[in-house]
Amino acid sequence: MSLYGMKMKTEKIEHIFFDLDHTLWDFDKNSTLAFQLMFDKFQISIPIDNFLTVYQSINLRYWKLFREEQVTKEELRRGRLIEAFAFFDKKFPLEIIDALSDDYINFLPLNNYLITGARELLTYLMPKYQLHIITNGFREVQNTKLSNSEINHYFKTVTSSEDVGAKKPNPIIFEHAIRVSGANIVNSLMIGDNYEADIVGAESLGIKTICFNYHKEKLPETTIQVSELYEIKKYI
Repeated sequence: MSLYGMKMKTEKIEHIFFDLDHTLWDFDKNSTLAFQLMFDKFQISIPIDNFLTVYQSINLRYWKLFREEQVTKEELRRGRLIEAFAFFDKKFPLEIIDALSDDYINFLPLNNYLITGARELLTYLMPKYQLHIITNGFREVQNTKLSNSEINHYFKTVTSSEDVGAKKPNPIIFEHAIRVSGANIVNSLMIGDNYEADIVGAESLGIKTICFNYHKEKLPETTIQVSELYEIKKYI
C-alpha cells in the first residue's frame, strides 16, 4: 500500500490505541533482567540465556492458549515455568513454582526499558491525538509498568483484558476500549506488534491498523507495517 494511500486513510484519526508489551515496553529486555533476579534469589544454576531460549517459545505458546481461553491465568503462570525447567531436567514442588512465578511478576516492572523510539513517538503524537492502551497483560503489573517507566501520563485510558473479561483479538475488548475512550471506529487506529491479537482483532471491527513488525514476520501484503517505531510518523 502506498504511503499516499495511508495518509488519505488516516486523515480523520483522532484516537490511537497502543499495545503495551513488545510495542512500547521492551518486554524481552525487562523480562531477562527479572529472570536474572529470580535465578539469583533461588540460586538456580541454569545459564540464563539457555533457559530463555527454551522458555520464550513455551511462553508464546501459553499466551496463545490464554488468548484463546484454553488455559487460565494460573495455568499459564505455572505451566510455562514447569515446562521450561523440565527441559533442563529440573523439577520443583508446586509451591516453589508459585513462588518463582510471583517473584518474576514482582520483579518484571522493576526494570522499565522502552522500545527504541517509544518515548519520542508518544511525545510527538500526544499533542495531535488522544492516546490509549489496550493490553492482554496481567492487571497487577501493567499499570505499574506504565507508572515506573513514566509514560502513564501520555494515555487517556488503559483497557485491560482482565477488566473487560475478554482478550485480544476478541472484538469485545476493542469495543469496550472504543466506548470508554469516547472514540469511534472511523476515527481510531490500533498499533501493536502481534498480528493475530492486535491487527486481526482490530480489523475485524473495521479499525485501521499499523503493525509494529520488529520481528520481521511475513505478513499479508495489505498489512501496513513498520519495523521501527519512528516510521509510524510517516503514516499519521
